[in-house]
Amino acid sequence: MKKLVCTSALALLFANAAFAADLPSRKAPEILPPAAPLWTGFYAGLNAGGAWASNNSVNVSTWPLQPGSYVNTAAPLNGTVSSGSNGGFIGGGQVGYNFQANYGGRSFVTGVEADFQGLTSGGGSGNSLFSVLPLAGGGVNGTVTSAVGANASLSWLGTVRGRIGWLATPTLLLFGSGGVAYGGVNLNVNTFQNANATIQRIPFTSNGFGSSNVSSTPLGWTAGGGVEWMFMPNWSAKAEYLYYNLGKVNT
Repeated sequence: MKKLVCTSALALLFANAAFAADLPSRKAPEILPPAAPLWTGFYAGLNAGGAWASNNSVNVSTWPLQPGSYVNTAAPLNGTVSSGSNGGFIGGGQVGYNFQANYGGRSFVTGVEADFQGLTSGGGSGNSLFSVLPLAGGGVNGTVTSAVGANASLSWLGTVRGRIGWLATPTLLLFGSGGVAYGGVNLNVNTFQNANATIQRIPFTSNGFGSSNVSSTPLGWTAGGGVEWMFMPNWSAKAEYLYYNLGKVNT
């Protein structure tokens, strides 16, 4: 009798063990790390900031229309009209394309960007050149007063640039940029000349006025760099400095 009871108990234990082995396992779901953000693709955005011009110089040269006459002493007026540095607001938009690639275990971003900017104050030069020269020779005595005023301003800017950068972190891009630049330049020059003389004992007075204005779109270059932060997928903010050089305009 005792032997029967013992055998039954062992069978029950084996049955319980087999039943437990057939139960489904309950593991916690595996949590995958979030995918690194990708910078590849087209983009568009808006920007705003400040701009300043370090050189708005206007170089002025005049010469006589009657070589060999007494007016040679009065016509030449050469110098530079400049108002120094000027600042203002700049703002506009940009479009571009980025391509992200890995080289040597590091991530780089290359691309191209075009932008267009308007300026509230493009600077200007408003002071004048002034001279009083004597008239002498050929029976002529007197003076000629000459004045030249000039103003140069920049109303808008545009660029087409290449970009190359290094991802310091998956969301932080350090980049450099450079390419061609163009802008809307206006140049205005006004002249005035007054002659008071005695020609063979006859008093003589003459006033002359002149003006020249040109609107041009010179082509130059730009270069700079900055930092861009992708603060959420498909959204980024950047700070950038660009130097523009549009060359010279003549009138």
